Amino acid sequence: MTRLLFVHGAGGEDDDEPMAEEFGALLGATVDMPRIPSDDMSVEAWAGPIRRSLEASPDVVIAHSFGATVLLHVLASVPVPAATLLAMPDWSAAGWDVHQYEWPTVPPDVSLTLHHCRDDDVVPFSHLALASARLPGARVVEHQRGGHQFESAVGEVVASMRL
Repeated sequence: MTRLLFVHGAGGEDDDEPMAEEFGALLGATVDMPRIPSDDMSVEAWAGPIRRSLEASPDVVIAHSFGATVLLHVLASVPVPAATLLAMPDWSAAGWDVHQYEWPTVPPDVSLTLHHCRDDDVVPFSHLALASARLPGARVVEHQRGGHQFESAVGEVVASMRL
């Protein structure tokens, strides 16, 4: 059976669970979603559980919002063949300007796909263009609707995935 690693966003362990389960159902996959508490928002506190989950060699890796940010940090040292990043914030000076979360260089052999909904009211849609400029090899997929939680857009994400 296909195994999906889903990395939730900050404070999203409950909010993101329905989305993770929907991805699992549509992909016919078992879902591993490590629950990372938001009491320590350092990259390293989040990276540990993500690294441990990657050790199980999931077939599909999807990360949402802040979880996508930390996944990029982990991929600098533990690359996977591909990852799908949903509503990922840009932490550079052009985005939210939080230096500690800025992404490192991701190995070029990691295939990344960036998804963002135009009506996201948490991470501005403009962050997609910033991310695609900093990750020029990434595939970019825009969604008209779905908000930050990709409501009614999970099927579109799955349909666009190259598995």
